[in-house]
Amino acid sequence: MNGFISDIQRFKNPAGFVVLLILSISTAFVIKSSGIKGGVLIFLAVIGPIIATAIIAFPKFGIIALMLFSVFINFILRMDLISFPLGTVLDGIQALLILGFFIKQKYTPDWSFLKTPVSLMIIVWITYNFLEIVNPSAESRMAWIYTIRGLAIVTLTYFIFSYHIRDIVFIRIIIKIILGISLMGALYAYKQQFIGFTGFEEAYLYSDPQIRDLLFIGGEWRKFSLFSDPVTFSYNMVLSSIICVGLMFGPISIGKKAILGGLIFIYISAMLFSGTRSAYVLLPAALCLLAVLKLSKKTLIFAMVGGFFMAIVIFIPTSNMTLYRFQSAFKPSNDISYNVRANNQKFIQPYIRSHPMGGGLGSTGVWGSKFSPNSFLASFPPDSGYVRVAVEMGWIGLLIFCVLMFTILKTGIDNYFKMKDPELKSYCLGMLLIVFAFNIGNYPQEALVQYPANIFFFLVVALINITYKLDKEKRNEESFLLKH
Repeated sequence: MNGFISDIQRFKNPAGFVVLLILSISTAFVIKSSGIKGGVLIFLAVIGPIIATAIIAFPKFGIIALMLFSVFINFILRMDLISFPLGTVLDGIQALLILGFFIKQKYTPDWSFLKTPVSLMIIVWITYNFLEIVNPSAESRMAWIYTIRGLAIVTLTYFIFSYHIRDIVFIRIIIKIILGISLMGALYAYKQQFIGFTGFEEAYLYSDPQIRDLLFIGGEWRKFSLFSDPVTFSYNMVLSSIICVGLMFGPISIGKKAILGGLIFIYISAMLFSGTRSAYVLLPAALCLLAVLKLSKKTLIFAMVGGFFMAIVIFIPTSNMTLYRFQSAFKPSNDISYNVRANNQKFIQPYIRSHPMGGGLGSTGVWGSKFSPNSFLASFPPDSGYVRVAVEMGWIGLLIFCVLMFTILKTGIDNYFKMKDPELKSYCLGMLLIVFAFNIGNYPQEALVQYPANIFFFLVVALINITYKLDKEKRNEESFLLKH
C-alpha cells in the first residue's frame, strides 16, 4: 500500500500533471470517436496485465475467472459492444493457467495426479487428436489448427483443475458459483419468457434466417438466457439440478435440502423454455443411476412415485406447446427431427467404417464449410457428439472416446463406494451423475463443445478424483491420530 501511495505522489509535479492531462484527453478522444467500444478497449488495456498476472500468481482466481467468463462471453458478444474476438480471451486465460501450472511445478513439483486411469486416458485422447494432423483423409490442415486450438486447450484444463483444487473449501466455492450462475441464468430465461428479449437480443435473432429457423418453433421463440444457444442453456440447467440432487445426500439440514429442492424446480422449469427435448430426459436418466447406486427400499419407493408422476406428465393430453415438446422427448419415434438424424447416421456409417481415422478434425460443421466447402463431409450435419467424433476421427477415435468415458464413469463409481466423508461423497455423487447424464445428452446433441459446458465437464471429471483424494487424505490423517 505504501508503494502504491508513493507511485501516486510521483505525479504531484508539473510533468506528472502534463502526463495525466495527455492521458485524459486521449481517453476522452478515443471514447468520443469510438463510443463505448473505445472505452471498453481502454479499460481492458489497463486492467488486462493486472488480471493476467493475478491468474498466473493466484490460480484459484484464474479458475473462477475462467468459469465466469466462459458463461458470460456469449452474452457479451450478443451485446456487440466490441469487435474484438473474445474467444481468444478465453484461450488466453487457459494458456495463463497452464503457464502458471508449469511455473508452480518448477518450485513444488507434484505429478501424482497423472497416475490415475482417467488422466492416462485423457493423455491418450489428446495425443490422438494431435495425430489427426497426419490423417491422410483430411481435406484441410487449417481446419485441424482451428479445431485443436479449442479442443486440446479445454481438455488440458482437467489437469489444471486436478492440480490446483486441493481443499474442500475451494470445492464449496466452486459449487456455489455454479449454482449461483445457473440461478441467474434461470431467472433471466424467465425474463425472456414473460417480459421479452432485449433490443440486442432481437437484433441477434433476426440477423440470420437460419437462427430464426432453429429458434422459432411452433410460434414461440426458444429461450437461451445468458448462454450461446438453447441447448447449452438447458444442459447447464440440468447440470446444476444434478448437483443439487447430489448435495441432498450430504450432511445438510432439512432447510437447506428444501432450498436445493426449490433451486431444482427453478432450474428445470426454466429449462423447459429452451425447447430442447434432449435435455428433458437427462435428469430422469441421472435419477435412474442414482436409484441403482443408492439401492434401498426407500429409494425404490421414491423412484416408483417419481416414475408414476412422470408418466402422467408424459401422457396427459395438452395443447401447451412447451409441455408438448417435453412429452415428445419421450416419444422419439414420432419426432421428425429424430428420424432425420437417424437417417443421417445410417447414411454416414459406410464412410465411418472405411475411414479408421475419419475425415479429419474440423471436416464437418462451420470449419468444414469454411476450409473445405466442396468436400463430402462439409455439408454433413453430425447433430451428435458421438457422430462428430466418429466422422471426424474415425472408429479409432470413437473407440478411444468411449473408453475414456467408460473409465471416467468406472472411476467415479469406484471412488463413490470407497469414500467415507459424507460431504465429499455427496460431491462425488453429483459429479458422477453429471458425467452419466452428459454422456447420454451427447448422443442427440453436441453436449461437450460449447462454453461453458466443455469447461464445466472437465471440472466435474477432475472433482471425481479430487474428492476421493481429499477423502483418502482425511482417512489417513484420522488413522495416524488414532495410532499416536
